[in-house]
Amino acid sequence: MAKDIAVYVDEHGETTAMNLPGKVIVYQKKQGQWQELREQEFALGQAQGIRELRTRIAKVVAFIADCKICVGRSITGLPYFELEKAGCSLWEFTGRPLDFLDFVLEKDEEGVPEQPDTPLNLPVPEDLGNGCFRVSIKEVQENGTGVTSKQVLLPLLRQGRFHQLEVICNHIPPWLEAEAMAKNMKLVIEQNGPREVRGFISK
Repeated sequence: MAKDIAVYVDEHGETTAMNLPGKVIVYQKKQGQWQELREQEFALGQAQGIRELRTRIAKVVAFIADCKICVGRSITGLPYFELEKAGCSLWEFTGRPLDFLDFVLEKDEEGVPEQPDTPLNLPVPEDLGNGCFRVSIKEVQENGTGVTSKQVLLPLLRQGRFHQLEVICNHIPPWLEAEAMAKNMKLVIEQNGPREVRGFISK
């Protein structure tokens, strides 16, 4: 069965961020070769307000149709949230599609197990008092320990037992902004240095 992959690219044919003008190209692998099935231009970053942005993203979802794998240089915020809600597997890559389509397809078919076989050594939030907590995911992001930022942060966000959660990281995970938005939480981002970012999540 053929698998389709949708890629968001710029005018030069390289992946671009979904908040910039570009076009979606849907690729399909047939007889060992990737072929372009269809393409369409979109300008999500030019939307005036959340309502229009949702409308434009809905057009992207309709255009890619049954394709459930999407790739862009950066997929964050509302586009991430809406595409994930539509059942899409989201990947971030820099470069030309033909350089990474086989890799994405292979990894997507492998899948990522929800629960690992071995116990995880997850970072523990520090209680700062008054409902404020701090947790660092820098080691998770930098050392490739097999633990993901989602495994650390999602349980904390879904339990919601905090007034403010400070997240120390080397970059804000692209899914975090969408998750905060979905839960009507506020996310404030501070750049503390070239390799440290702090995100403050509050209700």
